[in-house]
Amino acid sequence: MRKIKTFIKKNPAFTVFFILAVLLMGTAVFAPLLAPYDPYEAVLADAVQPPSSEHWFGTDRMGRDLFSRVIYGSRTSLAAALSLVGIIVAAGTFLGIIAGYFGGILDAVIMRISDMMISFPGMVLAIAVAGILGASIGNAVIAIAIVSWTKYARLARSLVLKIYHQDYIAAARVTGSKTFHILRKYMLPNALPTILITGATDIGSMMLEIAGLSFLGFGAQPPAAEWGYMLNEGRAYITAAPWLMIFPGLAIFITVVIFNLLGDSLRDVLDPRDE
Repeated sequence: MRKIKTFIKKNPAFTVFFILAVLLMGTAVFAPLLAPYDPYEAVLADAVQPPSSEHWFGTDRMGRDLFSRVIYGSRTSLAAALSLVGIIVAAGTFLGIIAGYFGGILDAVIMRISDMMISFPGMVLAIAVAGILGASIGNAVIAIAIVSWTKYARLARSLVLKIYHQDYIAAARVTGSKTFHILRKYMLPNALPTILITGATDIGSMMLEIAGLSFLGFGAQPPAAEWGYMLNEGRAYITAAPWLMIFPGLAIFITVVIFNLLGDSLRDVLDPRDE
């Protein structure tokens, strides 16, 4: 308990944003308990009602309660963003570490593929891939992952090359340590703090990209409760019923800010230069 209190006192910003992030994820997990209405139940008689005591965020064009849809939307949006970050961090880190450690033709092939992916505008390429795969939230995650892993590959490779010629790495090779052991015990732990900081910061930007694809019609499809798709539904009523865009937009804004600040404060916790 004393260690926890010391940690909180030493890292107040991280503690605050970590709690807020946990609350966001708790909202997603317990959405069925928090939402007052079925987010998919259409009541046409209540269509496009303004915010009131009965419907806190108003209703959409199908008469569905917008507050309930925003709450349920946290499930889809957060799950998609966290899954996407997990995929690109794992794939990019793996490819970057093996490219940096083994070098040679393997390094050349991975880095040339990375250069080729970077040469295209990321969002444009993601739209093209999503269009080929078909519109769905899963395909949107795959499309963005295909164009986003390169940053982590290049980052992990640079971190591996930074310690590749250190004496303790050479000593591990001389003493007969297997390659997997060296990668697991030395290379990965050295890269992990920077990778985790970058990944935490990227959650917000990945959520924006997923919401962008859904807004354009390449992500979540009706009747899904997803924040980007809800913005797409509300744009036709931006003057007559602005709440249809305001509340999903606020949900995206708040979530992105929390995860961006969480990643920034995580740097203060994990960055060894601060010791």
